Amino acid sequence: MEYNDFKEILEKYLYEMQINLDESQVKQFYRYMNLLIEWNEKVNLTAITDPHEIILKHFIDSLTINEYIKQGTTVIDVGSGAGFPGIPLKICRQDIDVVLLDSLNKRVNFLNEVISNLDLQKVVAVHGRAEELARNKQYREKFDCATSRAVANMATLSEYLIPFLKIGGTAICMKGAFVEEELQNSKNAVYLLGAEIIRREEFNLPQTDMVRNVILIEKKSLTSLKYPRKAGIPSKSPLGN
Repeated sequence: MEYNDFKEILEKYLYEMQINLDESQVKQFYRYMNLLIEWNEKVNLTAITDPHEIILKHFIDSLTINEYIKQGTTVIDVGSGAGFPGIPLKICRQDIDVVLLDSLNKRVNFLNEVISNLDLQKVVAVHGRAEELARNKQYREKFDCATSRAVANMATLSEYLIPFLKIGGTAICMKGAFVEEELQNSKNAVYLLGAEIIRREEFNLPQTDMVRNVILIEKKSLTSLKYPRKAGIPSKSPLGN
């Protein structure tokens, strides 16, 4: 896709979301898309390879949580994969500090390439598992915001995200259309981790009928040192189930 076509499509969606980017930020998104397509030929990063779909289902989808992230926030993106939602948020928001966490080294290598190529500041890619990193004093209860997209069910995801949050911090869980059952099944897990589900927002991606849900969880008290449990356990045996 040529740059001018890319810019027109991206800005059409962003206008509807009331997000304004300057020319340098649009160029960063364009380079990001091309790096993703190029790397995806040798490393499996995404099943979405059509440029228009990358714009909508990766870039725009990632930016749907922008409004929930306060000025000057520290953010950890757990299970970042090819950088979603963390890198689109970082391109859009120079005021936030971002940690991109992924358990596969080849994906971390890609993230580092993107960070370097786009000359992004105040963002680092870290290789590791959430269950292990959340027990590291450098990361445990150090973030204002923890987020994740398409990683796990809500009960498991809560155990991945909440231990990273400061008291008063927010977990932003990005979900698809059907979340009622997940929400009900996660309430006990969220409580055990010292947090509370405070809001659910349902909406469509701009100019589509694709339904998305954002679940906001607020950290109310310190998470017990029992959590997160050892690697693999949260996914096999979600809390409260």
